[in-house]
Amino acid sequence: MNSQKKFLLVINPISGGNDKTELVAATRDYAAESNIELVEYETTGNDDEEAIHKLYKEHAPQRILVVGGDGTVKIVAEAVENCDVIIGVLPAGSANGLSVDLQLSKDPLENIKIAFHNHYMEMDMVCINGKKSLHLSDIGANAELIRNYENSSIRGKLGYALQAISTITDLQEPFTATIEADGNTIETEARMIVMANTKRYGTGVTINPIGIMDDGKFEVVILKNLDLMFIGKILAGNISLEGNENVEIISTQQALITTNFPVHFQIDGEYCGEVDRLDVRILHKQMKVAIPEALEA
Repeated sequence: MNSQKKFLLVINPISGGNDKTELVAATRDYAAESNIELVEYETTGNDDEEAIHKLYKEHAPQRILVVGGDGTVKIVAEAVENCDVIIGVLPAGSANGLSVDLQLSKDPLENIKIAFHNHYMEMDMVCINGKKSLHLSDIGANAELIRNYENSSIRGKLGYALQAISTITDLQEPFTATIEADGNTIETEARMIVMANTKRYGTGVTINPIGIMDDGKFEVVILKNLDLMFIGKILAGNISLEGNENVEIISTQQALITTNFPVHFQIDGEYCGEVDRLDVRILHKQMKVAIPEALEA
């Protein structure tokens, strides 16, 4: 009887526009040294969720390692929903905000060790209009930036910086939002509203200082009519929002957000069109994810 451990390795070959060869090779080497069999799957953009679910059922791996960005992690999480498996994140996408909040290392080899051996947390997810969000989703200025970035040919930090300038130049007018949460209703003008399960965007900017990934709550972060220079600094990741009087934070388990006209909307770095209604609720302890020891403490 073969008692060798088995892990599933999911690789997104195009995420972030960078070469994954070295990271994948290092992961294979580490698995071999640890006497762990790797079952590999490359995403194609077609029926990946179904294929990953089928591989999980067939091989029953103890862990699933994900080489990609936040979007790839989310595909895996949805593929193995309600399955008792730990996900190890090996960040390699254009949007790696989750890895920032998980305090993963800049060193890929260190992240491989964490993904293979470290403990895990049972983190929450947020359901927005039936779609799942791992960490940060929003309507308004940042979603507009992501739309522009997805339509541009320049990737990486330079691409984001260029699109931040373009987005500010052509920014939509502020919208009016009605937010029903915790039995209260507020109406406010806003440039951007964030549904936050975590603290930081991939740029490193803290958008939700009170965010905790496993507390059974998410935060609605309202950025009111801030001047364009301030919005630009937020989009570029050069400023913190803590203590700003134009920012209001509501911590809740459920919220209904409606706007006076359709507004750009993104989930975890993926543009999702325009919306004028968001039905948001917490999904408590939805995903087991490997974490550094420091975060566990």
